[in-house]
Formats: sequence, C-alpha cells, structure tokens
Amino acid sequence: MRIKTLGAAAAAVTATALVGGASTGRNPQSRWFNKLRKPPYQPPSSVFPVVWPLLYTDIALVSAKALDDSDDTRRKAYTAALSVNLLLNAGWSWIFFSQRRLGLAAVTAAALTASSADLTRRATAVSGKSALALTPYPAWCAFATALSTHIWLLNRHR
Repeated sequence: MRIKTLGAAAAAVTATALVGGASTGRNPQSRWFNKLRKPPYQPPSSVFPVVWPLLYTDIALVSAKALDDSDDTRRKAYTAALSVNLLLNAGWSWIFFSQRRLGLAAVTAAALTASSADLTRRATAVSGKSALALTPYPAWCAFATALSTHIWLLNRHR
C-alpha cells in the first residue's frame, strides 16, 4: 500500500468523521433526542464513539489497498463510489441530528448500507479476500438502517 494513497483515503475518511461529528454535536444528549422513543436494542451512547473510529480506520485501509490494486478505470469508479459513500455517511448525521428528519434519515441509512455493500464488493473484486475486512461496515450500516427505521416508526406521529 502506498503512503500517498493511504494518506488520501485517511484524509477523506477523517473529513467525513469531522463533518458527521460536527453535525451530531451534543445532540445525542439533547432533550429532543432523549425524548425520542427508541427500540430496546438501541445501543448505549458509549458504543458509537468506539465503533465508528474502528470502521473509519477499516474504510481507509481497505480503500487505500483497493485503490492501489486497481487499474485506472476501476480506480476512478472506486473513487466515485467511495465519495458517494462518505457523503451519505456524513449526510446521515446531518439529516438525523441537525435536521431531525427521521424518515429521510432512515432512507439515507438504507442508501448508505447499499453503498457500503457495493464498496465492499468493489474492494473485494480488486484486492481479493483481504478486502473482506470491510464487511463489518455494511453490517453496521444495516443495523443502523434497522435502528433508524424503527426510531422513525416509533416517533412518526409526534
């Protein structure tokens, strides 16, 4: 893996984390969020700051390898897919916490899940089994889709 590619992937993922974090802010402790009805499988808030840095590291590492392993055509396609994925990733936080649009957040989470699965597929196609290390990302996004959808359903008449 080339340092230049890893640096670029890490910078893109870090920017996503910063934008998502800024959009989330203190909202998980806000009165609005605390008043939302949540499903019983809602993880404690302490889980998210542990899971997301691990997933972001995974995205950067696997993406850098996939980009280095790609020919020009696949590299451009992977870069576009990664860009869309990271926009959806940061966008979910903004839609859910800043805009408080629960239904749209559920749809965005579903799009992020599909995008994350596609990213894993693309990485595996060029880097082989080592790219399967990215599979926790679409799995977590699928869980987030279920959680977002359930929160929306529980609160849609409020």
